[in-house]
Amino acid sequence: MNGAHDMGGTMGFGPVRDEPEDQVFHSDWERRAFALTLAAAAAGRWSLDEARQARERLSPPDYLSKTYYEIWIAGLETLLAERGLVSRAEIEAGRCLGPSAPVERVLERDRVDTMLARGGPTFRAEGPPSRLTLGQTVRARNIHPSGHTRLPRYVRGRCGVISHLHGAHVFPDASASGQEGVSQPLYTVRFSGRELWGAEADPSLTVSIEAFESYLEPA
Repeated sequence: MNGAHDMGGTMGFGPVRDEPEDQVFHSDWERRAFALTLAAAAAGRWSLDEARQARERLSPPDYLSKTYYEIWIAGLETLLAERGLVSRAEIEAGRCLGPSAPVERVLERDRVDTMLARGGPTFRAEGPPSRLTLGQTVRARNIHPSGHTRLPRYVRGRCGVISHLHGAHVFPDASASGQEGVSQPLYTVRFSGRELWGAEADPSLTVSIEAFESYLEPA
């Protein structure tokens, strides 16, 4: 969807500042927010893409006024309420107001490292074959879906070259709407800086994105 979260190439937000690689959290509450998100997701009530879409559904003023993990917590509150695991009244009160909702799975502490190492594999060996080819010039379609998409606005309508073929992967647009088992071929597409940003861009600059087949058309 088009929203405040899709700010690639947007001016006016200041410089991107590097941080030390070992500075994962800025405070203890961020560590707790990450743990809560993992534990809640382990119950199996939503997919990773549904979690992303829950964050993207925040209004632009709300989204832009929050820090990274504040956005995570806001998205988690939305999912917990929509799936009936907590009520809006409990979120407002900050405590349980009735019997706890049963869950199918509980993330035990000794399983966290294994879960993080495994991740969420999306490759599907039985998925549809690729119709586009390595080295082919393609155009990112100028689409504006109302739901989740992984196609950034700044490449839409622009031409690039396929540099890698990745086989079929879970299609996040479908997964975010609760559709299971939908996969598409995935590609890496390389765009020149001038194609994206105009004649004043650094001529040596290239930007690569991973794009699903339905995002692309032959150019």
